[in-house]
Amino acid sequence: MKSAALAVSLGDPAGIGPEITVKAWQALREAGPAFMVVGDYDAVCAASAGGSAIVRRIGAPEEAVRVFPDAVPVLDVPLQSRVVAGQPSASYAGPVIRWIETAVGLALSGAATGVITPPIAKAPLYEAGFAFPGHTEFLAKLCAGVAHDGPRGPVMMLAAGGLRTVLVTVHEAMVDVPAKLSIEAIVTTGVVTAQALRRDFGIEQPRLALAALNPHAGEGGALGREEIVIIGPAARALRDLGVDCSDPRPADTLFHPEARAGYDAVVCMYHDQALIPVKMLDFWGGVNVTLGLPIVRASPDHGAAFDIAGRGLARADSMIAAIRSAAAIVEARARR
Repeated sequence: MKSAALAVSLGDPAGIGPEITVKAWQALREAGPAFMVVGDYDAVCAASAGGSAIVRRIGAPEEAVRVFPDAVPVLDVPLQSRVVAGQPSASYAGPVIRWIETAVGLALSGAATGVITPPIAKAPLYEAGFAFPGHTEFLAKLCAGVAHDGPRGPVMMLAAGGLRTVLVTVHEAMVDVPAKLSIEAIVTTGVVTAQALRRDFGIEQPRLALAALNPHAGEGGALGREEIVIIGPAARALRDLGVDCSDPRPADTLFHPEARAGYDAVVCMYHDQALIPVKMLDFWGGVNVTLGLPIVRASPDHGAAFDIAGRGLARADSMIAAIRSAAAIVEARARR
């Protein structure tokens, strides 16, 4: 194993983050990749109660790789209030934010190889004054001003079943999406994605497909003009920059097996356009990767699942896939 481990911020402690973290350790303890938890030691212990997992505090990040085969290594950043599984609370917001900040700081310093972020609940964080739509934007802020070799994100990528989708707009109401689209936003997303496919996924000549916003790619303007005035010009601009990119294509024909063979990633205009096909291919194993940052970050592609928290029912497939994906990106960057 490597001398440094991935850093796992614990996510919302009342959700399934602690449980899937422990289950991921049980699956990966022998072969790795190694990770350390940045979070509340007692919350991790509670998630392992009744199971075969051993939890151990570590005093420094460099202890994680040595400890990992025998116990879940926890860099203890304690909560200040008691956790009730399945009951989110704004009282957890401060520690949850500190866990993320600490994990990112470890990655930026080289004390961790990358960051894995189990799900957070946004509403309690907003109640406590959290000013970011989610993890992705917060991580971008934490990395601002840090040198990055390539175009700057963040760009959200979802991956599963051999499909990669990236988003131009993320958490926007559908009514607001057309106004949020611009040639610049699409070009930035495409350039960041192409560079990440080369650097992080080893695809030397990446091929991008652009999803249209409107049915039938706008039907020549009869069903909407975004393809004519925004998405089409963005495709031409990307090609001028040397990116292999299609013109806008109807989204309903982009995701069947024959279509997927023709590209390496799809640039999608809005949230569900990207997430529905990924989750249809592999609902349990999808991974969220942030492109265009100086650190490696991956996350399971699901929420905090408060309805099953504390009951031992959570599946760790996506968490395990996120850890393995992050480790693979770390290896790819090292090779380059």
